[in-house]
Amino acid sequence: MGRDEINAFLGSGTSYQGKLSFQGSVRIDGAFTGEIRSEGTLIVGKDARVEGGVEVGQLVLSGNIQGEIVASKKVVLHKTANLVGKLNTPVLVIEEGAVVEGQVTMNSPAAASTSETGKPKSPAAVSPLKSASS
Repeated sequence: MGRDEINAFLGSGTSYQGKLSFQGSVRIDGAFTGEIRSEGTLIVGKDARVEGGVEVGQLVLSGNIQGEIVASKKVVLHKTANLVGKLNTPVLVIEEGAVVEGQVTMNSPAAASTSETGKPKSPAAVSPLKSASS
């Protein structure tokens, strides 16, 4: 599979509800409501509308997302992007014209590898900016 190959395409004029999980890359150009989970890349086209929880490796946004977004690697917001909600990612690229309304948290990739208890999985995941007592 090529690096830029898209595994699935949810076209414009269509709407979906539910849970989406995938490997590789998926492009959404229609409307999606629900949960999206993947270690791959989610591409949201400029006319797309996504509502709900998104947890992906990488997000490329040209359209609209409303909800809580966690990207373990990177988020790219193109000039037509509109993001409303919470965003957590180690790398954020924003083109002039993109709109972000809500909370943005940027942690190092190592800090994202914490267990569900909030404790680091390994000593490398400890941020040097936080005290040991926190």
